[in-house]
Amino acid sequence: MTRARGFSLVELMIAMAITATIGAMTVGAFAQVDNAAAVARAQGERYAAARLALSRMAREVSMAFLSDNFDQSRFRDPVTLLVGRDDQILFSTMAHRRLYQDAKESDQAIVEYTVEADPDAPGEQALFRREKIRLDDEPDRGGRTDLVAGHVAGLTIAYWNSKRGEWVREWTTRSVDTAKTLPSRVRFDLEVKLADGRTERFVTEARIEVRTPLGF
Repeated sequence: MTRARGFSLVELMIAMAITATIGAMTVGAFAQVDNAAAVARAQGERYAAARLALSRMAREVSMAFLSDNFDQSRFRDPVTLLVGRDDQILFSTMAHRRLYQDAKESDQAIVEYTVEADPDAPGEQALFRREKIRLDDEPDRGGRTDLVAGHVAGLTIAYWNSKRGEWVREWTTRSVDTAKTLPSRVRFDLEVKLADGRTERFVTEARIEVRTPLGF
C-alpha cells in the first residue's frame, strides 16, 4: 500500500510565493486599466469643456451689437461696446437667455471672458465668463462670474481689421480708429492642458454681421 505524501514547507512557501506574484500582477493590471480609464475620461471631459467654451464664445460674439439709442440724460457714452485685448474680451451682446419665466430681463447683456487663476486648482488657470444683464456706464463691474473651462494653458484673441486687411491684437469701439465699429471676425485660440500632460490647441472664429450701431 502506497502512503500519500503531503507538501513540504518549502513547496508550500514556493506555491504561496507564486500565487502572491500572480495576484500582484493581476492587481497591477487592473490598476493600470483603471488609470487608463480615468485618463480617458479626463481627456474627454477637457475636450468637451474646451469645445463647449469656444462654441459659446463664438455664438455670443457673433451676436455682439452696438446701439446709439441710450439715455443721454443718464449716460455720457453709449452703454454698448466691444473692448478686446489678446487675452480677454468685453462686449455687449443679444445672446442672453432668460432662465426663468417672466424674468425682468431682455436678450441684451454685457459679457466678458478672461483667463485667471483657478481657485479650486492651485497652480492652474481657468477660463471665466462674467455676465451683466443690466447695461450701464460701468460695464467692467458687477454681474455674475462663472468658470467655463479649467486647465487652461492660454487664450489668444485676434480681431480682423477690414480696413487694414489683417488680424490685430486689440480692438475698442471707443478709440478713434475703430469708433462705433465692430470687427467683422473674431478668432479664439484656446490652449488646454490634457490629462496625459499634453497641451491641445482649439481654434474657432466668430463672424459679426451687424458691425455699425443700431438706431433702436
